[in-house]
Amino acid sequence: MLHLLLIPPAFAGLVGLVAWGVTKRLSGKDLKAFDQAPPLHRDTDPNSDGLKVVNDYLVENFIKPAQAANAKTGWENKRERFEQAGLARTDLVAEYRDATVEMNGQTVHGRWTLLPGYDPDRRILYLHGGAFTVGSDISHRPITWNLAKRTGCAVFTPNYRLMPENSRRNTIEDSRAAYHWILDNGPDGPAPVEALGVAGDSAGGNLTLMMINYARDHGLRQPDAAYALSPSSDATAASPTFKENIETDLMLQPLLRPLLKLPRPLLLAGMRYTAKINPSDPDVSPIFNDLSDLPPTLVQASQEEMLYGDAVRYVNKAKAAGSPIELQAWSHMPHVFQIFDDVLPEARDALDEAGTFFRKHGVAKP
Repeated sequence: MLHLLLIPPAFAGLVGLVAWGVTKRLSGKDLKAFDQAPPLHRDTDPNSDGLKVVNDYLVENFIKPAQAANAKTGWENKRERFEQAGLARTDLVAEYRDATVEMNGQTVHGRWTLLPGYDPDRRILYLHGGAFTVGSDISHRPITWNLAKRTGCAVFTPNYRLMPENSRRNTIEDSRAAYHWILDNGPDGPAPVEALGVAGDSAGGNLTLMMINYARDHGLRQPDAAYALSPSSDATAASPTFKENIETDLMLQPLLRPLLKLPRPLLLAGMRYTAKINPSDPDVSPIFNDLSDLPPTLVQASQEEMLYGDAVRYVNKAKAAGSPIELQAWSHMPHVFQIFDDVLPEARDALDEAGTFFRKHGVAKP
């Protein structure tokens, strides 16, 4: 502590002023006015057998690997675990058809999830999660298969470029290219879309919310409906549940705990340096955009996850702007619990809600 006493007061004041300036410039507007959480959509049993299975899985595949990770581990091990989780679901029988997006100078590989009787002109663009660093159309088959089953739509998942070897801007460019492409291309070749949904989880939920802003702002055909699962809406990590729910979020805890130990000015500056974009820029924090005139949107999240506050704030702000949006909140569920539909009845219920939502708004046939 002695060395702190030797810092000249003027220098300490300058450091404080710089920290304040960094925080002010990078953090965006205060959103505390939108913190009012809605009533629970579904209160669930915290001691259910299914939830115990999922929590054990998260400890083995998220908590323990993070504890054992070192500088040589890299992202490939985590990406491989995600892929294997998708491949292990041998019950998800469908045609997974390769496709390549060629649009706006971008080339993006992806796959359609197609079930018998699919309508090629009714399409869902699904943007997978994985903290922008992992995940693919393979890892997220449990969700794309379930959406295809419940809607009869052709579901396309682009494999956008991942960080850290690519930039955050690249994830946005690839997702936008896929959106432009799906308007005029279906699984059977070039054809205008008849009905369109956009959906995504976590990081993909962030891209979904970004996309509906982008379509509106650029005069594109807007989706008929959007579905966001546990979305990140604020890259500044400002919502109170980032810290309040760190112990109950077994999936995000290993990734985000080290970051939340940093002083906020340093955290924001680090985000700006890593992503090469201001963390409060609406392209990465869609909550800071104008949220009026958006398509019908369904957001699902768990009260126990770190991103719950992101969902609450986004939905409240969009409602205040007059957009048709709903938040369905579950208790005791993990982050993106819908991907565990094989063991959680709550996941199946949530996906049923999504199917009903897409039918209501014309994405799927009644």
